[in-house]
Amino acid sequence: METNVIEKVFGIDVFNDDRMREKLPKDVYKSWKKTLESGADLDTDIANAVAHAMKEWALEHGATHYTHWFQPMTGVTAEKHDSFLSPATDSRPVLVFSGKELIKGEPDASSFPSGGLRATFEARGYTAWDCTSPAFLREDAAGVTLCIPTAFCSYTGEALDKKTPLLRSMEAISKQAVRILRLFGYNDVKKVSCSVGPEQEYFLVDRDKYLQRKDLIFTGRTLFGAPAPKGQELDDHYFGTIKERIAAFMKDLNIELWKLGVLSKTQHNEVAPAQHEMAPIFATANISTDHNQLVMEVMKKVAKRHNLECLLHEKPFAGVNGSGKHNNWSIITDTGINLLDPGKKPHENTLFLLFLAAVIKAVDDNAELLRLSASNPGNDHRLGANEAPPAIISIFLGEQLEDVIEQIVKGDADASSSIQGGQLDTGVHVLPVIRKDATDRNRTSPFAFTGNKFEFRMLGSSLSIAGPNFTLNAIVADALQDFADELESVENFDSAVKELIKKTIIEHKKVIFNGDGYSDDWISEAERRGLPNIKSMVEAIPYLVCDKTVKLFERQNVLNRVELESRVEINYEIYSKTINIEAKTMIDMAGKQYIPSIISYLTNLADSINSVKAASSDADVSVQTELLNKCSSLLAQAQKALANLKKVTAEAANKEEGKEQATFFKEVVFTAMEELRAPIDELEMIVDQDYWPVPTYGDLLFEV
Repeated sequence: METNVIEKVFGIDVFNDDRMREKLPKDVYKSWKKTLESGADLDTDIANAVAHAMKEWALEHGATHYTHWFQPMTGVTAEKHDSFLSPATDSRPVLVFSGKELIKGEPDASSFPSGGLRATFEARGYTAWDCTSPAFLREDAAGVTLCIPTAFCSYTGEALDKKTPLLRSMEAISKQAVRILRLFGYNDVKKVSCSVGPEQEYFLVDRDKYLQRKDLIFTGRTLFGAPAPKGQELDDHYFGTIKERIAAFMKDLNIELWKLGVLSKTQHNEVAPAQHEMAPIFATANISTDHNQLVMEVMKKVAKRHNLECLLHEKPFAGVNGSGKHNNWSIITDTGINLLDPGKKPHENTLFLLFLAAVIKAVDDNAELLRLSASNPGNDHRLGANEAPPAIISIFLGEQLEDVIEQIVKGDADASSSIQGGQLDTGVHVLPVIRKDATDRNRTSPFAFTGNKFEFRMLGSSLSIAGPNFTLNAIVADALQDFADELESVENFDSAVKELIKKTIIEHKKVIFNGDGYSDDWISEAERRGLPNIKSMVEAIPYLVCDKTVKLFERQNVLNRVELESRVEINYEIYSKTINIEAKTMIDMAGKQYIPSIISYLTNLADSINSVKAASSDADVSVQTELLNKCSSLLAQAQKALANLKKVTAEAANKEEGKEQATFFKEVVFTAMEELRAPIDELEMIVDQDYWPVPTYGDLLFEV
């Protein structure tokens, strides 16, 4: 393919600003842009003009239907397709798409998770066009569909999705950041946006083998499986040469994403065998969230073309690294200033230090909430292991900023110097001189400063980034509001802002940690500092409705108490249903696949022993007998564990829905699942492979 393929395909399936300028009359386009920039209500005539232009463009590309594409609390996207057909007076169809149809849709709100906000008989809900995120075309077996990004709310106005609170949080942080910037004399700044770049990790396995594993089909992860002889211990897969089959997938993936305007930038092999990563260039939090949902959808679709299956579960295989999603977050003004860029002399950059102090305060004050924002059932398998950050929230700043902060804390609110990067001496004269950064990176930190942004590294690979980002936006906006309230009333701004930075850092310095987050010493040190260590999603959920959280979210107009309470119920429900599905899948696989196969093997082994004895009464069958006894003992353990898992899973159904049921699934059912897995995994290492009913880890991870 031509070398300029990116230029040829990039954005061709997106109704972006260039398309609008091309398709709309000049006066309509100007009015549209003015409306978008001011945030005013959209005029009906402009909406009709945009809808008509959007329809004509879509029809030119073969579209027959349109859909309001939204992100309910299921964690995936949803859509209802309508054709452009409309009856004419002569009974012949015409193709129509009005501004009203563009702006508003009406899906069934009772069939999506609502946490009690909607009863079954209360079906009405609305999708509202998010005009800040461009519409796009998607082609599949159904043909070409015009997809319109929308928010989803109930008939009574509560948010039923992940986008609505994200959009609210973006307005909140912009409002408070602009207040701060006005105090510094930046009167030309009208808006501040959060810029996000989510790195996406994933596994690829052969689809034929995938279809032989019920656990992968129903739960996204292997519920049984002994380690392969080789794992990731040689570190040879990370950044290794990409296999031809995988490279072909990545090539197609890039083209599909580029068509959709997704700035797919980086691709490489990750640490675990069969694991890979894709990273995009930054976009605003809203568009980046939409793009990441598209990335996950397109990955799965393209994988099937190559007879592969894309696994987005956080821990699809025990014993090797799981998959995360690093959320790179920064704050940018509409004039192009990155408010988290320290510059060459951060000790003199008061504006940067104030925003840095706001982030430190926000993270320290709301660590539990931030931990919850990165939680889902799959991520409980990762956090705290030597592949992902610990469950303890801390901030890594690096040597340069740590030094500046120490100077501020010990001095009179002024720092006098900044550590500089210098040059890297490789010891090889023919290599070019490399300018190194002022600080190293820390891969064990859950929230790390990486030059001009923060990298929130706790997110699970299947997680929507909307929740972590609206949480980040809201808590930082709240800290900025406190700062603005205080500074707007002072007489001597220069001295007051420096004292505020110093005071804030002293009060919240305990959350800064630049050491090894995996060490046991850090756990005890974090406890001494008073930092929370929330080890599971179930433990984190109650913090969503504590008084502090409710006050913060309502103050920033991101979520109200009723909406937060609904999300608590939804989170408990998601956890319980996820573990319930996993438990039932284990019961099904153990009862219908593993145990019958093991019995067949034991029967054959017993027949072999009897045949040898019949052939020669003096024959030594001690090895076969020992093997038979060991397998029989493990089979008995498995059968007992299976009976117990059936029992406790049935008991879980009778628990009160919500916290009680979720806690029971976590503490009792999950433990029973592990007890069933152990003997079957051990048997996998003994039983003849011809009898084993499913592909092994070796088959899945290395035969791609």
